[in-house]
Amino acid sequence: MLPQIVLGPFAGALVDRLNRRVIIMIADGVIMFATLGLVFLFASGTIEIWHIYAMMFLRGLGGAFHWPAMQASTSLMVPKKHLARIAGMNQTLQGAINIVAPPTGAILIEVISTQNVLLIDVGTALIAILPLFFIPIPQPVRENGQKASETRFWQDLKEGFTYVAAWPGLLAILIMITMINFLLSPTGSLMPLLVTKHFGGGALQFGLMDSFWGGGVILGGVLLSVWGGFKRKIVTSMVGLIGIGIGIMLVGFSPASAFNLALGGMFLAGIMVAFANGPMMAIIQSSVRPDMQGRVMSLVGSAAMAMSPLGLIIAGPISDWLGIRTWYWIGGGMTLLMGIVSFSIPAIMNIENNRKER
Repeated sequence: MLPQIVLGPFAGALVDRLNRRVIIMIADGVIMFATLGLVFLFASGTIEIWHIYAMMFLRGLGGAFHWPAMQASTSLMVPKKHLARIAGMNQTLQGAINIVAPPTGAILIEVISTQNVLLIDVGTALIAILPLFFIPIPQPVRENGQKASETRFWQDLKEGFTYVAAWPGLLAILIMITMINFLLSPTGSLMPLLVTKHFGGGALQFGLMDSFWGGGVILGGVLLSVWGGFKRKIVTSMVGLIGIGIGIMLVGFSPASAFNLALGGMFLAGIMVAFANGPMMAIIQSSVRPDMQGRVMSLVGSAAMAMSPLGLIIAGPISDWLGIRTWYWIGGGMTLLMGIVSFSIPAIMNIENNRKER
């Protein structure tokens, strides 16, 4: 997480200055060659634990550049009216990955060597990079008419912070995203303890929780990609936020004898994650100036990711003191409250109408 938390804002400024297609290709390429290094180390039997840490650092560094470059490029390639549908498709794919990848990885590790498993990662990186040699990605035109070479890096970096701070609606949404990560990240980490200590289950029950969540994300993503959400994307997103809160609270309030009720809560929360995340990303992509999107996306990603470890630090002692289910009540309840209160905050509800002034 550290490269994306610390270096994210700097990466965002570079994304808005440089060729975004090249950035995506380099980011994936660095990860691919680092993985090839691990393949050699495993094959030669010289692998050490610090090599793994270095690899994870490089992957985090690549992600710090890849994610904002990809998201900022989407708005230049997709008509604004279809951004929510594209986001829904992405949520569907993410849900499918969450279901398929873990058992597939476990099976592969059992039947082939570690270095051969890593070679699959190298192959998928090539599949991601090669099409970009032939697919053009438009570059944004700066609103002031200046070229990147005519401004300084630090000037661009400062402008990103100023842009967000001067837009109350965008700033409020950024704060909401960080708070949601703070509240909900611990619910995933505490899930094994909830399953074993409260529901008296084991690996099968934990796997079911994960599968119902992923299944909900897939269904929610499909519904969003077909439907497109309400006319005002922010309404869809806030309804999704309310639904996430209800789903997480349902998991926390489920008695030990009502495991199926908890599965229903996970399924509902998964559906609503797609409703909340997809339109929110579409709002940022359609409302933020194209030449600012790299910086804004990276700020959103860095702030949200920074909250995850902080949430875990606080949630752990509270759960030990008051019980594991307590954080599900707190996290779900606060998320539900944020979604409801947002409907009464004009700066948030009118964010889609303010894009011209920014």
